[in-house]
Order: sequence, then structure tokens, then C-alpha cells
Amino acid sequence: MNEPSALDVVQLTPAGRAAVATVRIEGAGACARVDARFEGIARRPISQLPPGRVAFGRFRLGPGVADEVLVCRPADEVVEIHCHGGPVVVERLVHALLAGGGRLLSWQEWVRRSFSSPIKAAACEALAGALTLRAASILLDQFHGALDRAVEGLCELAGQRRHRLAIGRLERLLALAPCGLHLARPWRVALAGRPNAGKSSLLNALVGYRRAIVHETPGTTRDVLTAVTAIDGWPVEFADTAGLRPAASAVESDGIRFAERRLQSADLVLLVVDAADWRVEDEALFGRYPDALLVANKTDLAGSRPPPASLPVSALTGAGIESLLAAIASRLVSAPPRPGEAVPFTPEQAKSLRSAKNALADNDADAALARLGELLA
Repeated sequence: MNEPSALDVVQLTPAGRAAVATVRIEGAGACARVDARFEGIARRPISQLPPGRVAFGRFRLGPGVADEVLVCRPADEVVEIHCHGGPVVVERLVHALLAGGGRLLSWQEWVRRSFSSPIKAAACEALAGALTLRAASILLDQFHGALDRAVEGLCELAGQRRHRLAIGRLERLLALAPCGLHLARPWRVALAGRPNAGKSSLLNALVGYRRAIVHETPGTTRDVLTAVTAIDGWPVEFADTAGLRPAASAVESDGIRFAERRLQSADLVLLVVDAADWRVEDEALFGRYPDALLVANKTDLAGSRPPPASLPVSALTGAGIESLLAAIASRLVSAPPRPGEAVPFTPEQAKSLRSAKNALADNDADAALARLGELLA
């Protein structure tokens, strides 16, 4: 851990309203700075508080203004203050601590400075944005050293000129990179198809609540509607787009343009067709998006004939929805990481690993070690 060279103040809890907020001050004079404003019930200086012990009292935020707080000294010249979580209280507390000089650090800066391992620091930052328990569990493995150990092992193999084995391990890491990059950022799944194919109803069925407006009039959806959910523990953002057809108005034309833009950036497209009304236009759309999952909706209607290779569902009755969710999860993460396995989770990590693999393929161990060293430095 790199020790602070100045008196630093950092708000460890997120900005916004909360029951309790935590503000940390560290560096030479931290205890004295807190003692100048803290009136503990025990009337004992913070510098004499045993490490880990909590003291209760009042912290003077300004003339005639104080807040009841809990104070803890986790280490020498390091004090954490737990106060009411309202933004005004936190702002005044931070201002009071900085009144005698010092630096205000973001929690991200503090995290990066607090850990000697860049991977561990990055994992700590990413954990704050993890959207599901499964994503958090994978990031926690990296925080506890899974990726550090994997990179150290690769450095050892490269130094021993065991290129083939190192390349095999790098290929596995890079295969997991797409999963890692979506641990704190949802996979983007877009629903496409002709108007009135039931995309909005299907979106509602997939997320389990009414998010999109459903109407029998074709072309009701004009804008891109989104909803975030989790599938098999993976964070997913669904997007319901405008029906794809020749536009009848300027407004509809804008909606179709937004839809096509969203489809181009999606990680996966669900091409939704009417199982009772398969048309040549549907076949043309499938030709435009050959990697899409073909979903035949409205199988509850009489005369429905799901086309070959399609996933039959009924947004109305829920039939086939579980199978569709399983298919989506399988397409997004075909080979999930094993518990405790190393997973790269930032674009920079993936770039360095890819460069190391290319260097080893060219029998350049020194270049590979340099690229791997970027991850550990």
C-alpha cells in the first residue's frame, strides 16, 4: 500500500442520500484535525483511541451546527467518520475537514492508491458497479488475486520459453474477456422485426413486468425502449425497437433509423416474427441479421407455423419464454468462467493479453513479458 504524502479526505460512500455516509481522513495530522471538531462522550482524544475501537460523539460542522457521528481509527493517522448520509451533512463535514488544508480525493483515486496491485484496485472499482451477484462473485475472485496469479504464471512460462502452453492459457483468458467486460456493463440485446410481430409484448414477458406499450396498431413503438434485467446471473439490457418497414411518416422514419443504429451496436439481436404470418420480408430481415436468434412469437394463435430453426414462444401465455431466456444466456456466455478462474474485465487488460499472445506467436518472449508486465506494474 502506498502511504499518503499529504492530508487527504475521501468520501468512501456513494454520493446521494443514504442512512449513513463514511468519510475518511488520512495523513500527518489527521487525528488532530478530527480532535479539533469532535466532542466524544468519553472526552478522549482520537489519537488515544485503540485501533478498531469506535467512539460516539458530535462533530462540529460549523458555528452552532453539529452532527452525531461514530468515529473509528483503523490505523495511525487514519480516521473514518460515519455520519448521517444526507448530501448537505456530508458536504459540510468534508468542507470542515479540509478547512485547515489538504486534498479531496475521489474514492476511485483512493482505491488506486491503496492497493499495490493494479488488477486488485480495478476489481475493487468494478465491484461498485457490479449489477448481479454472479458478476460480483467473479470480480471478487479477481480482487482476491485470480487474475494476478494467472498473469504471474504466464510471465513464468514466457520466461521459460514455453510459448505453446502460455498461448493456450492466453487464449482461454481472451475467450473469457467478453464476459468480463460485461460484469459491470449489461449485455445489449435488441428486439427487431416487422411491426406487430409482438416485440413489445415479448419484451414485457422477458423482463417480467410491463415496460413497453402494447397496442394492436402496427408501428406503435417509435423510440427505443430499454429494460435491464438478469438472465442466469448475467446483466442484460433489452431494447424494444421500432418495427422495420418502409416508413409512412417522418416520425416513423426517425424511429426506424434509431432502431437500426441500436441493432448495429447490440451484442445479440432477437429477430421476432409472427408465427402465424411468416412473410418474405421476415426472410429478408433474417438475411440482414444472420447471427440473430430467430424467435417465432404468437404460437398461441390458430394456424401458427414457426419457421425452421426458430424458437417458438407465446408472449401472451408465457410458453417458450424460459427456453428463450436459456438460449439468450447461452449465446451471450457460451463457456462461463469456473469458480475462482481468472477473468480479464477491463479493455486495457484484454488489450495487453492480446498483445502478449501475438508476441509469443512471433517467438518474442521479451515483448510478451513487457505486455504482461503492464498488467502487474
